[in-house]
Amino acid sequence: MSPEQWSDPDAVRRAATLLGDDARLNAPLGALTTSRVGGPAAVAFVANGPSDLRRAREAAAASGLEILVVGRGSNLLVADHGFEGIALFLGDAYGEIDFDHANTAVTAGASVALPVLARQCAAAGFGGLEWAVGVPGSVGGAVRMNAGGHGSDMASCLIDADVVDLQAESGDEAEARDVDALDLGYRSSGLQDGHVVVRARLSGQQTSPSKAMDQIADIVRWRREHQPGGQNAGSVFMNPPAELAGAELAKTVSAGARIDQTGLRGLRIGTAEVSRLHANFIVSDPGGTAADVVALMAEVRRRVTESSGIVLRPEIRMVGFETAPMPF
Repeated sequence: MSPEQWSDPDAVRRAATLLGDDARLNAPLGALTTSRVGGPAAVAFVANGPSDLRRAREAAAASGLEILVVGRGSNLLVADHGFEGIALFLGDAYGEIDFDHANTAVTAGASVALPVLARQCAAAGFGGLEWAVGVPGSVGGAVRMNAGGHGSDMASCLIDADVVDLQAESGDEAEARDVDALDLGYRSSGLQDGHVVVRARLSGQQTSPSKAMDQIADIVRWRREHQPGGQNAGSVFMNPPAELAGAELAKTVSAGARIDQTGLRGLRIGTAEVSRLHANFIVSDPGGTAADVVALMAEVRRRVTESSGIVLRPEIRMVGFETAPMPF
């Protein structure tokens, strides 16, 4: 497809040429996220090794285009006009899982889906990662945002991660960073846009496969009962920090509870609706738009601020909205 829809079609063509035959122009991006709204990426490329990461670095440097590292798209909201940059996916070469039972550690490639990792760990009698079955992202994305749920997160089990810095001259060399160096916080890390997590090493404990699988079944059951399916990007807003929520409320009043207390379940703008099952989820209709999701996010935040004084912060990553008016 032609790159003429973008503001700098020459840059798009330059990047695609440097990436070679594996590059895809005007490739689906929003459609590959779990919210399934939003437009294409100017260029998409799948990396299956260090040389591919080097090509991505060189293409970005020569074209001036931004690189967006895409995991499983479970935490992205892509603008309707798309993303004028290089969407970088990690391929099967980064999909390995290796167990070190002697040290109760598991090494997982960045493209491994967290639910797959949780189930394989359980089957191998490796406990401590059961919580990950409820997070629909990838290992790499989970390290980047310190994903978590069900009482745990990556910071609680991560030993170290191999990170490639695409802005460094040696853009294909991975550096091992221990958990402290990653500066993991609540749904955040010290990693920057040019950093690519390629694998992670996680700790756990020996357990019986049946016990671990029972715990996984309980988590899956809870999610089906309490969180919506369909087109959504997971939790929309971060939980308010203790100093804002009030120390006595911080552990019990989540972003979802704040939204619920404001009476916003079922609130709809266009093709987007606050979930009636969990108020911190926004579900899109088939064929919906990212613009409706953003408008609904803004209205939810406005009403919560008006009623409680709490200003909710987005947890989802907004992609391609740089030239559009944003209410955040």
